[in-house]
Amino acid sequence: MASSSTAPINEDVNMAKILWNRFKYEWTQALYTPFVVCLAAGTLELDTFLHYIEQDVHILHAFAQAYEMAKECADDNHAKVEICKLWKSVPEKLKLHESFQMMSLDSKESTPNAATVKYTNFLLATASGKVEVVKSPGKLATPFEKTKLAAYILGAMTPRMRLYAFLGKELQALLDPKKGIHPYQKWIDNFSSDTFQAESMQTEELLEKLSVSLTEEELDIIEKLYHEAMKLEVEFFLGQPLVQSTLVPLGPNPARHPLTLFSDFDLTCTVLDSSAILVEMAILTAPKSYQDQSGNQLDRMPSDVLTSMWEELSKLYTEEYEQCIESVMVGNRAEKLDYIALSEAIQQISVFEKKVNLRVVEFEVLKGLNVEDIRRSGERMILQDGCIGFFHSAINNENMNTNIHVISYCWCGDLIRSAFSSGGLDSVNVHANELIYKNSISTGGITWKVESPIDKVVTFSKILQNYSDDRKSVKVYIGDTVGDLLCLLHADIGIVIGCSSSLRRLGVHFGVSFVPLFPGVIERQRSNTSEGILYTVSSWAEIHAFILGW
Repeated sequence: MASSSTAPINEDVNMAKILWNRFKYEWTQALYTPFVVCLAAGTLELDTFLHYIEQDVHILHAFAQAYEMAKECADDNHAKVEICKLWKSVPEKLKLHESFQMMSLDSKESTPNAATVKYTNFLLATASGKVEVVKSPGKLATPFEKTKLAAYILGAMTPRMRLYAFLGKELQALLDPKKGIHPYQKWIDNFSSDTFQAESMQTEELLEKLSVSLTEEELDIIEKLYHEAMKLEVEFFLGQPLVQSTLVPLGPNPARHPLTLFSDFDLTCTVLDSSAILVEMAILTAPKSYQDQSGNQLDRMPSDVLTSMWEELSKLYTEEYEQCIESVMVGNRAEKLDYIALSEAIQQISVFEKKVNLRVVEFEVLKGLNVEDIRRSGERMILQDGCIGFFHSAINNENMNTNIHVISYCWCGDLIRSAFSSGGLDSVNVHANELIYKNSISTGGITWKVESPIDKVVTFSKILQNYSDDRKSVKVYIGDTVGDLLCLLHADIGIVIGCSSSLRRLGVHFGVSFVPLFPGVIERQRSNTSEGILYTVSSWAEIHAFILGW
């Protein structure tokens, strides 16, 4: 489970928005729970939906009690009026639930399950002044004055309101009139309605108003309450009895086949491109001139000359790369995936990449780098938020048999291995190029192993041959550039992270479809269609939620 940020809340910025963004991991997990995915797909069994409605009734009653307590504690008349409006909206929600319950022939009162009890106990304990917030390794009970209680109560209630408003909009966007009426359209319409969206915003504005005079320590309490409430909402969705088969989570299911994860490195796992880091190291360690203080000739390029030359090489690469991409996109755009034409285009791009790499060796750009300096630089590399945590969770999950392979153009495999090793991921298999050393110092030469897009897909295919005894193993590839395109298409599931314009332009030209992951998951849950489709995400949090779950 991801840890929350400890940065203090800026009182000049809307607190609810900050907290929503801060706990993206949790609400992303909620989006990808089996219950929400099946509900969105319209395949959720009616008994499961009705059980959810029965459990939600208990939570709504707890909300009504919490609103009453918040109203009594608020010392501002306007706040009291607004809380009263929210309190009066609960009976309307209960009426909606009653209409859903009429779908069942057996409408007897249900007993709250463990997840429901945990949620309602938390909310009512907060409302009665017994604030308990998770703080590792135990729980911290915090005393406070009555006037602050209303803010704490709203802090515990706001996450649910915002989450349901978010889910309503997300699911509404997926409705397709051509496919008929969605079986749970009434539920979706309710939470996507202007009325509920306004109610959610009203709750957030109240939280802001009630928190304006709180100290940093008291705001920290609200953050912990918000975080705990969001986690409990995820657990509430997971607590619904689902017996049908679901696509999510993809990985931790003993009944499924082993999972093989493939990933690119540069800008997929990293914030910066490794080539820029290596060249910067070369520039910083290069001599100031061609002669040292003793007058001896040095065989390394001076830093100013290397800087100038690298700027020219980078500029030339950018110009030629764009020309190369444009030159391979000949003819009309394909209506569906044209794999043969795409492969021919990737062959031409591979020739270009190899030509560019020859310049790096020819000009001895990386000559003189010390292997120990490279490893230390790898240890300090900044990786994408959530990347290391995802791989850790995949490796350590007891219900998964996972192999992880990183396939990269990176000029130096030592840099990648150090980056992962510093994060405790020594078991990740790295497939990359290698610098040639003499007495631990780079000669400027490179042993090319993964030099081009074709090399990547060849490496990918060779790895798969090692798993030939388990042909039903699920293969997932995560990448972000044109060089990953064939691997992404060869995998059972290809996930594109980031927003590479060249990747999308080239893919679309040859009939590749790029679909945001959540709508793609919903469509696969309905029909299991996937040919020529790549799934797009903006963060590792989404990948984590889809593959590993909670």
